[in-house]
Amino acid sequence: MKEQKKVPELRFPEFCKRLSLFNFDEVYSFVQTNSLSRSKLNYEIGNIKNIHYGDIHTKFHHHFDAYNEDVPFVNPDVDLTNVSKENYCRVGDLIIADASEDYKDIGKAIEIIKLAEHKVLAGLHTYIARSKKRQVAIGFGALLMQTFFIRRQIMRYATGASVLGISKGNLSKIELALPQLEEQEKIAEFLSVVDLKLEKLKEKKELLEDYKKGVMQKIFSQEIRFKDDNGNDYPDWEKKKMGQVCDITTGSLDANAMAENGQYPFFTCAREVYKIDIAAFDTEALLISGNGANVGYIHYYNGQFNAYQRTYVLSSFKQSIQFIKQYLCKNLRKRIFSEVKEGNTPYIVKSTLSEMPISFPPAYEQQKIADFLSSIDEKIEKLSDQIEQAEQFKKGLLQKMFV
Repeated sequence: MKEQKKVPELRFPEFCKRLSLFNFDEVYSFVQTNSLSRSKLNYEIGNIKNIHYGDIHTKFHHHFDAYNEDVPFVNPDVDLTNVSKENYCRVGDLIIADASEDYKDIGKAIEIIKLAEHKVLAGLHTYIARSKKRQVAIGFGALLMQTFFIRRQIMRYATGASVLGISKGNLSKIELALPQLEEQEKIAEFLSVVDLKLEKLKEKKELLEDYKKGVMQKIFSQEIRFKDDNGNDYPDWEKKKMGQVCDITTGSLDANAMAENGQYPFFTCAREVYKIDIAAFDTEALLISGNGANVGYIHYYNGQFNAYQRTYVLSSFKQSIQFIKQYLCKNLRKRIFSEVKEGNTPYIVKSTLSEMPISFPPAYEQQKIADFLSSIDEKIEKLSDQIEQAEQFKKGLLQKMFV
């Protein structure tokens, strides 16, 4: 143990002692894990649950509560008689993913906060790190592993090319800067309140997104119909093809045509909007990603812009552009994937859009539908902004409350 010369920028006023600097293996010991693959796990039946490293990367909260997490069972036919009692997860254990395809997630860790009656093991490509003495407060370890001080060391020690890994030996060398236990407890308690607010916002957003999906299904199947201002039904919907109600073309540029400080928006197949020096379009349009991971993603823009050669530009609309946008948001990806031949990567061809059937209500009803769904989008966007602000606030606290 050494004394850490740096002190956190932000501390509770009752704490002033310098932090203690330990090597990881002075604080934690490693517990044996198993190597069960996904094929040995299921979500329906069993008595023992198993943490897979992929779920650490994609879905588990850094404070792991077995009641709230969807953890697969070990298949009943798997023999676990040789698994020692010591190898089952305990409250306070860190479960660390030892493999990742990128530096961002290598060594990502969750901490067991609650288990109750659940029996949980840790599996393929994970380490269980268990505190040797009560040097780390419950809830503090997972936060510590998110700090830049720790992440920087993990990334430095990671090895590999297409898949990165970190060994127990290299993890053991990582330095941990620990305040006294009482300060750890107060930090963990304070940041848990921030986490709770963040989770509530995410839950609210998810519920609103689910509500929108449900109401869109009912609107576009005409299970729900809007009425006119006198309370009367609108006329029946009219079926057309997308190519009949708008012009469909693509951009003509390579993706690398972007200019960092360009004057105009440049739409590629990414969700992000880039910049470019020259505009090729001046219109109200829907921009649709034609291939890649975001195939079918839709941007709306009105003004001067340019587009990548695999980005579709829909313009000159004879029906409500906002109604069409909402319809495409619900149905386009389903159409794209229905056209994919087995083993091929999904992509859009012009006929995917031009031949796409769409039923149109009268113009006034289109507007009511578009306004209603857009109002939900605005609420979702507002929640997204609040989530981003809360995440940035927490990130700032992690930087200032830890070294």
